[in-house]
Amino acid sequence: MKPEEYRRMFEAEEAQWWYAGQSAVAHALLEPALDARSATTRHAGAPSILDAGCGTGGNLVRLSRLGRVVGIDLATEALGFCRRRGVKAARARLLALPFADASFDVVTSFDVLYHAWVEDDLAAAREMARVLRPRGLMLVRVPALRSLWGAHDEAVQSRHRYTRKELVDLLGRAGLEVLAATYSNSILFPLLLVRRTLDRVRHKEGSDVAFLPAPLEWTFRQALLVEAALVRRGVRLPIGASAVALGRKVAA
Repeated sequence: MKPEEYRRMFEAEEAQWWYAGQSAVAHALLEPALDARSATTRHAGAPSILDAGCGTGGNLVRLSRLGRVVGIDLATEALGFCRRRGVKAARARLLALPFADASFDVVTSFDVLYHAWVEDDLAAAREMARVLRPRGLMLVRVPALRSLWGAHDEAVQSRHRYTRKELVDLLGRAGLEVLAATYSNSILFPLLLVRRTLDRVRHKEGSDVAFLPAPLEWTFRQALLVEAALVRRGVRLPIGASAVALGRKVAA
């Protein structure tokens, strides 16, 4: 991303409605599967978790509640913000992870595979699967639906916006059994579609990462928390601004 986007991300990641709400949706998929795996696996202790493309480290903070976490990112600007957060992260490419095979119980990737720096998303997904232990879990979130393409995508150097089926197929081709997949940011989808359409008409520039007035921050966050509660109950949302999928590495 452009350097100024990392500063915006760092300032927003712990509190802004989108980050907080999308994290809740992701954890609604991951946590039940992680609990089930912990109940059946012989591997003792807290699960080891890799956040591949950790950005400024907000997700490392959240994931640390679930296990032992480390992140990698290619951008030195992002790693500088990780140090400010006090989380563990190293510089590495998604396509060449500096870890041995079967090193982690969980690998996450939040809004990374879509990026222009990821030349081959299938190779990246396979590389993340490589470092997973057998029956390990991979959680991937990507921006969804070409109809939402706008100035934000240009600002954050997007390469592609996915459908849910594309994401499911990608994980399957990487050797994973897909346990669940859903869209998210669904309740607000009509507003987002109108916003992005107007942005294209007006030739808007810049990303959407910013705080809204407090009443809107609260309302939009609650919308995503409702989605998270539905996802935790097994509901799979039919449309949205993001696609999220949870896969499990097929045991050898």
